[in-house]
Amino acid sequence: MPKIVDHDSRRVQLAEAAWRIIRTKGIDEVSVRRVAEEAGMSLGSLRHYFVTHSELIAFSMRLVADRVERRLRSKKRTGDIRHDIETLIAELVPLDEERAAECEVWFAFAGKAVADSALGALLREVHDALHALFRQITDELIRLNLTKPDIDPGLEAKRMHAMVDGLVVHGVTCPERLTRQQIREVVSYHLDRILR
Repeated sequence: MPKIVDHDSRRVQLAEAAWRIIRTKGIDEVSVRRVAEEAGMSLGSLRHYFVTHSELIAFSMRLVADRVERRLRSKKRTGDIRHDIETLIAELVPLDEERAAECEVWFAFAGKAVADSALGALLREVHDALHALFRQITDELIRLNLTKPDIDPGLEAKRMHAMVDGLVVHGVTCPERLTRQQIREVVSYHLDRILR
């Protein structure tokens, strides 16, 4: 009887192998041959899942975004708005090994996306989705009359988004200078400045 292969699992396995290479050697070292070796698979087998290097990179980048989105959607609201916002932001920043890995890999992809139109489109899609999340948070805070009176919703959404992006960049590039506890403190400090 032929072996049944879960194609989706194999694609994820290959993307995770690409992530490991990115984290240890850098994104420029990701090749289909190296990914196949890292995943313990033949190059021919890998080609069943990704015909080109670009397909592999795009899928690997999309996997980061999908995992983060899945976690964000799974978060249940507690009714404590501040806690709920801190919990959502915590899913986006490098506060544990899983999130640190995703942030490192995403950061590498973002750099590559500057010169790659397909990756650039995905980067902008994720950027726009995050901005929409921050705008939704800001609008809800204002609607519930929880913010200080002079909050500009558009600017605050951009500022919150920029803060989170900055925490990712600093948390990935200089984790010894911005600890996980300090990341939490920055988020809390920011919320202190906008909430009543």
